[in-house]
Formats: sequence, structure tokens, C-alpha cells
Amino acid sequence: MAGSIWGTIFRITTWGESHGKGVGVTIDGCPAGLSLCQEDMQRYLDRRKPGQSRFTTARQEEDQVEILSGVFEGKTTGTPIGLMVRNRDQKSRDYHDIMDVYRPGHADYCFDAKYGFRDYRGGGRSSGRETIGRVAAGAVACKLLEVYGIQVNAYTKSIGEIEIDPQRFDLTVRDENRLYMPDPVAAKQASAYLEDLIKEQDSAGGVVECVIQGVPAGVGEPVFDKLDACLAKAIMSIGAVKGFEVGDGFGAARSRGSVNNDRFYVDSSGKVKKKTNHSGGILGGISDGSDIVFRAAFKPTPSIAQNQETVNRAGENVKIVVKGRHDPIVVPRAVVVVEAMAALTVADLLLIGKSSKVEGFMGSEPGME
Repeated sequence: MAGSIWGTIFRITTWGESHGKGVGVTIDGCPAGLSLCQEDMQRYLDRRKPGQSRFTTARQEEDQVEILSGVFEGKTTGTPIGLMVRNRDQKSRDYHDIMDVYRPGHADYCFDAKYGFRDYRGGGRSSGRETIGRVAAGAVACKLLEVYGIQVNAYTKSIGEIEIDPQRFDLTVRDENRLYMPDPVAAKQASAYLEDLIKEQDSAGGVVECVIQGVPAGVGEPVFDKLDACLAKAIMSIGAVKGFEVGDGFGAARSRGSVNNDRFYVDSSGKVKKKTNHSGGILGGISDGSDIVFRAAFKPTPSIAQNQETVNRAGENVKIVVKGRHDPIVVPRAVVVVEAMAALTVADLLLIGKSSKVEGFMGSEPGME
């Protein structure tokens, strides 16, 4: 199977299946000398682990990360970093009834069409559990970005039709509710909405917004490896993502040049700034020094307990009720996955950019003596 590798210099390879022995990631290209311990990754993994609330799967996994290689005496060695999380609460019997049936909204049929085989136990490689490797690697990327003063923060912008109010936006309260919404009022409304959907044996979609602060102007390449293009590929590679936009996104199509253009100015310290940020921090595929803002649209969880029409491997029309433990919405647990993929993308392009001119190539790494 191709396609399990991401990145050019800061490169990751994820591995493992939902109901196998475990899942993990190998990180290559992380500079030596970066302070790193298990807790640096565990706090990110704890945000995506199951069983956090009624709105996440009841599968009980501690998702404890193990550092297998690449770290010595609390610092990275420059060699590949091996990370693993063992699966401990697999219930493969929950999936026995669907081993020959294609679940609506899932990749079952597509996997079978491509490989002539599929791991029906939770989806195998197409399971959301694959994102554990991404999150663990993303935590390392975030630690690297902190050296450069770069912060990555994502949050739930909307669930169904319920959206956070900019007037009530407070990132500090994001982690105080299990929907990861930085607006307690919207979080309460969304919780009530999800409770109704649970009673109806249905699911919901939503939007995750991400803000990357501190990225200097000049990150990203001007042709195929544009910063926004790489972010789009990274975010669209997350299961259940069906839409991506930067800055004003699709709203820009309804705007005018006189409105959409961000006016430049020089501030009192002599730095080039913008009066607005319709571009979302990216121009010509390269960061412009302002906050990078993008959004990802997630579809409703396809695993629902309603009776649905589908087909089986024998080409017969049948009906199915999906059993097992499933999230009524994937958005809350996906927030940290979005952060991880954004961090991995920026870290990789930042390192690639070091070779764009002699000064950067020969310069020392900040805080990396």
C-alpha cells in the first residue's frame, strides 16, 4: 500500500490498523538536540483518545505512547524517532456481521475495488485510529515550531448549524468542554443538538478552524509546493474531511478586489504588516507574516445505528444496521488532528526554506546550540 508517508525533510510514516497490535509512526528528519519526552506527545494524544464524553466512541483506550528510538537523555538524536501506541480494547466481533457488506459512507467498497481485500474490523488503515501516528508526530513538529516562536491552535468552529460567536470567542475555554469550542454558549447549544441526534440514532458534521501564529514571511514554495496547497493536501488527507478553505475562502468569490486586497503598511518598528487578513496569511503560496487561518469541513459520522440500504460482496441489495462503538460526531477529536497536520506541514516547509538562500542555509538554528 502506497501513500503512508508525508513530508520531504521532516518526513513521517504512519503504520498499523485499528484492530491490530498497535499503531504508530516513524519520524525522519527531526533535527538533533530538540528537548522531547513522552509527556510532550501524550498531552496531544489525550485530546483525541476515545471515551472522553457521550459524544465520542465508548472504546476504552489509554493511548499511552512509547518512544522506541531517536531520543536519548531527553533530546532527539537526529536519527529516526519511533513512536508506538498499543491497541488494548479491540472488539473485532462487533464487525463480524459486516464482513461481506459495504457500509454506506465508508471506504469499504472502494478498498475492495482497489485491493480485492479489506480489513472489516473497524476499517483497518482507513480507521480514524490511524490518526494516532499523525498526532504523535504532530506533537513533535509543534515542539520544533515552538523553537521558532510558532504556535498552532485549532478549535471547533461549528457543529451542524450551530456556530461560535466571534464576540464570545475565548481560546482559553476551548479545553473546558469536550466539543473543543472556544464559546461556552455555543458548546452548550451544540451539546443539546447532539443529544437529540443520539436519540434519533443519527450523526452530525462540523467545521474545524485553525490559526497558525508566528510564521515568518517566506515559508512555502511558489509553484507546486505552495504553503496553502500543502496544507490543503495535508488536511484533506484526514478521514471525513470534505472541504478546505484559507482566509476568506469561498467568500472571496463573492467579494471585490478593492475589498479582498489586504493593504500593506509599515509599522512603527519598520515591519511590513497588513491592515486586514482576507488572504489568510498566504500570498502566492508563500506566508506573508500574518496569522495563517484555514478551515476544514467534516462530514457526519457514517456509522449510524439506523437501518440503511446497501449491497454486499455478492452484488445483492441488502439492509444494514451498523453496530459497535462509534462517535456521533468526529469533529471534537479531529481538532487536534488538524493541528498536527498543520504543524507537520509548516515544519517541513520551514526546513525546506532554509535552503532558499545562502544566509538561511548557513545560519544557526534558534535555540538549538
